Amino acid sequence: MDKFADEPDDLVAPSTAPYAVVPSDAVELNPIPKGIYVGTGGDVTLRGRDASADVTYRNLADGSYIAVRARFVRATGTTASNMIAEA
Repeated sequence: MDKFADEPDDLVAPSTAPYAVVPSDAVELNPIPKGIYVGTGGDVTLRGRDASADVTYRNLADGSYIAVRARFVRATGTTASNMIAEA
């Protein structure tokens, strides 16, 4: 039984459909997540949902969380791994 089934899904609600992030220079994240959990730290190069350029979050620690709605997590420039998109 899901006692929260009738609650709306919004940006501050817990993820209901997390999925593994596979960094790619060409393939968009689908669906666009609420944020990204970084299991093994490093750099993450991504493009935000409404951005026109990539940015790199540098030196993230293991277990970090990036509060960004990203369209892409790029393979080029990303050294972090074990990422989970929170959709």
